Amino acid sequence: MLGNATTRRKFIRALLCLPAVSRIAGARPDAASSVPVRDLVGNIPARASQHFTGSQFAQYVSTMDPRQREQAIRDEILKGNLPEFLRKLVPVELGCKLPDGRQFAARIFVAPDYLAIGSDDDFLRIPMNLHTAAAITDRFGFVLPTKKMVDAIYAQSGCHLAPQPLPAGPEMRSMQYYWTHNQMIQEQSRLLGVRLGELVSGDKKDVVITNLLFNKAGRIAIYGWHRATGEPIQPLSTVHGANYADYSHGIRLVSEMALMDGKFQSIYDILRDSSESKVLSDEGPIHEIREFLSQQEALPAVTTTASN
Repeated sequence: MLGNATTRRKFIRALLCLPAVSRIAGARPDAASSVPVRDLVGNIPARASQHFTGSQFAQYVSTMDPRQREQAIRDEILKGNLPEFLRKLVPVELGCKLPDGRQFAARIFVAPDYLAIGSDDDFLRIPMNLHTAAAITDRFGFVLPTKKMVDAIYAQSGCHLAPQPLPAGPEMRSMQYYWTHNQMIQEQSRLLGVRLGELVSGDKKDVVITNLLFNKAGRIAIYGWHRATGEPIQPLSTVHGANYADYSHGIRLVSEMALMDGKFQSIYDILRDSSESKVLSDEGPIHEIREFLSQQEALPAVTTTASN
């Protein structure tokens, strides 16, 4: 038997992906962008024309407290209010060589930019806390990236946007900062001629999964915001509580199904394996991350202290 509804859903999704295996297996990395991967976004509802645009959503939540805003973010995205271009996943290649000479290679499928609310014409890249991110990724069949994935995404991006930090302070968590930073990214993208759907990075820090999350309860892990040199502004950190989010954070959707050894496998299964995990993680196996994230889905009360 397939167990609960979540397990059945993941099994069905894996079956839907199988016809694409023969097309993907053996494909050249430079040809991977032509691979149809639409089945991997099958759990994301279609966006309705009456849904908020990005600017409308920013206005809608402008007077909400952090808890209300997080719930509004969750509600909008779970009903499918995200731009169409974010549903067109892009392949990213990763590899490793073990001391015994064995080599592993994997292809992951990622959203071309950070999670946003709205339409292709009017969208807002939206930061969120770990509880909101965990609920969305689980419902849609995605995972948060590892530090190694973030580095690979940056290296293989078609466009590297320059980080644009804003002054530090309590305003970092405000919708005004969220909107201002989004507009700065939009303007830089316009000047560079970035096309919707092109893999871009450098515009936000990533919320990531890491073994550090198990060392101290109730934390969120962030990493990235790479400079042009390839060095991240933000080293891997769990200094903030799981309720924390600010304008600089982004959620990169990574399909939980990766192509490895010519077949689709769950990223969670790969990360549990003592050898295979090294292809996706530079800190070795990450055990029980699915169970950990499922525990984060409850939305607790949010305080306004900077460290939470």
